[in-house]
Amino acid sequence: MVTASDRSPVAFVLSGGNRHDSPIGEELLESLERLAEQIYMLMDRAYEGDSMRAKVVEKGYIPVVPPKKNRKEPWEYDRELYKRRNEIERYFLRLKKRFRKIFTRFDKLDVLFSGFILFAMIIDHLV
Repeated sequence: MVTASDRSPVAFVLSGGNRHDSPIGEELLESLERLAEQIYMLMDRAYEGDSMRAKVVEKGYIPVVPPKKNRKEPWEYDRELYKRRNEIERYFLRLKKRFRKIFTRFDKLDVLFSGFILFAMIIDHLV
């Protein structure tokens, strides 16, 4: 999921439970249109791969992601700005708390699950 803050989702895609999220994240990044005021892309460590960071730079963003501990050549990142990533985590937590159906994933079909996520996002935005 890509969000602009803890109240404004931008886009999301479902990934398989047995797949890593990074390739799906790259596909999602391809579909985004960067606005002039969007400068930084705050990402979880799961997305710190070289190809993902290269795509973020290619799209015109500045990647803000800490390197994994086992990186041979770690990079510097804005630690204060990275702390704002918790806004995204708060968004997920709020959706999961308010809509148990998202947390437990009762729906077997992706189309139904995606539809309910969209519904939950709309309700969350209105409240």
